[in-house]
Amino acid sequence: SSGINAEYGGPRMFRLLLVFCCALLSAIHCKTKLPMEKKVYIRREHSLIRPYSSLSMDTPMWDYSGSTIVSNNEIRLTPDRQSKNGRVWNTIPLMARNWELLLEFKVHGQGRTLYGDGFALWYTAESNLKPGDIFGAKNGFKGMGIFFDTYSNHNGEHHHGHPYVSAVVFNGTQKYDHDTDGTHNEVAGCQSSFRGQKHDTIASIKYINNVLTVHLDARGKNKWTKCFEEKNVILPIGYHLGFSAQTGQLADNHDILMLKTYEVDLLPGQVFNQEEALKLVPSAEGEPDRPRSPDKKQSKGSSALWTILYVLLTVILVLCLIVVGIVVWQKKEENRRRKRFY
Repeated sequence: SSGINAEYGGPRMFRLLLVFCCALLSAIHCKTKLPMEKKVYIRREHSLIRPYSSLSMDTPMWDYSGSTIVSNNEIRLTPDRQSKNGRVWNTIPLMARNWELLLEFKVHGQGRTLYGDGFALWYTAESNLKPGDIFGAKNGFKGMGIFFDTYSNHNGEHHHGHPYVSAVVFNGTQKYDHDTDGTHNEVAGCQSSFRGQKHDTIASIKYINNVLTVHLDARGKNKWTKCFEEKNVILPIGYHLGFSAQTGQLADNHDILMLKTYEVDLLPGQVFNQEEALKLVPSAEGEPDRPRSPDKKQSKGSSALWTILYVLLTVILVLCLIVVGIVVWQKKEENRRRKRFY
C-alpha cells in the first residue's frame, strides 16, 4: 500500500494542483467585471432591465412610439424591414450631476454587405423628440446624442469607416449633417465592429465632472476598449434619456437589451449648484461645427473628355483586332495555296 501511494502520489498531487490552478484562473476570469466608478447608485426610474414582460407600452417611466416592439428580452426599435422608425423615451428627467450608463444592445439583420442605418442614445431637453431623419429623431435637438452608425455616407477626405460610434452636443441651433455621417458636428468618435456579432455589445457612457468617456466591449471578451474621452463637455441636469432608430431602403434589427443608469458621487472638490446646473447650455470643445464640404465632382468638360478617350481607345482596340484577324486569315490562305501547288 505504501508503495502504491509512493508511486501514484506524485502524479495525483500534480493533477490536483493543476485542477486547483485551472479552477482559480476560471474563477478569476468569471469574476472579472467591467470597470465601474466607486460610490455609484443605480437609478431604476432611468433604467431598462430585463425581463420586460411586466412593461406595457404605456408605462409611466418610458414612452414607446413608432415601430418599437417590447418583448421579454429586448426592446426592438426597428425590425429588419424598410422604412421603419422606432423611439423609446424616459419621461423622468435625470437630475444627477455625474452619471454612468451601461448599455447592452445588438444590431443585426439579413444584410451582409448593405444594411442600415443605426440607432441613437439621447440625452435631450425634450422628453420625446419628434420623428425625423437623425436616426429616427428630428434635427436641431438640444442636448447630446451618442450615435451608433452602421451605414457609411462618404464625403471626400472627411469620410471614415463603419460601423462608427460618435458623440454630438448641440444647443438647439445647430443642424446635424446626416449626409456626411456628422463628421462636421461630432465631438469625438471611433470605429467599432458592433454590427452583426453573435454576442451582445456593451457600451459604457460616463459623464463625470464635465468629462465624457465612452468605452465599448464589441468583441464579447468582457474587456473594455476606449472609444474616446473628451473634456469640457457641458451638459445640464434635468434632461431626458432616450433611444431612436430608423431604416430606409436598407434595414436592420436594432435591439436594446438593457440600460442601467447609475448616479455617481461628486468628486472631491467638485461643486454642484442645482439651479445653475439646470440653466447650463449644452456645449463641447470637440470637432468644430463647420460648413459642409461638398463632394468633389468632375466637371462636365472633364467628364466629356474621358468619354471621348474611352470611345477612341475602344475603336482603336476593335480596329487592331480586325487587322490581326485579317493577317491571320491571309496567312492561312497562303499556306493552303502552297499545299495545293506542291
